[in-house]
Amino acid sequence: MNINQQRILAFDEDLRKAFQTQALKIEDESHLHAGHAGAASGGGHFRLEIVAPEFQGLSLIARHRAIYAALNRHIPKEIHALTIVALAPDEVTG
Repeated sequence: MNINQQRILAFDEDLRKAFQTQALKIEDESHLHAGHAGAASGGGHFRLEIVAPEFQGLSLIARHRAIYAALNRHIPKEIHALTIVALAPDEVTG
């Protein structure tokens, strides 16, 4: 298991503690940013898709702030960049 796979497990654990997740997918996109100046810091680039009832009625900014708060201990050392898709259960399309 590489370092970013280990990181993803820790991110998953922290997000599941913070939210009643109905769906959660975290992908390592660091390979897409090889050679990027920020990649030299050692932090990875990740894509997060999460569905949780806590996002109901929250603005996009409030959802992102909640996720950043849940992952705060990983930023900026382990997470250099994070793409977020955060939905409430009723926003998920079949």
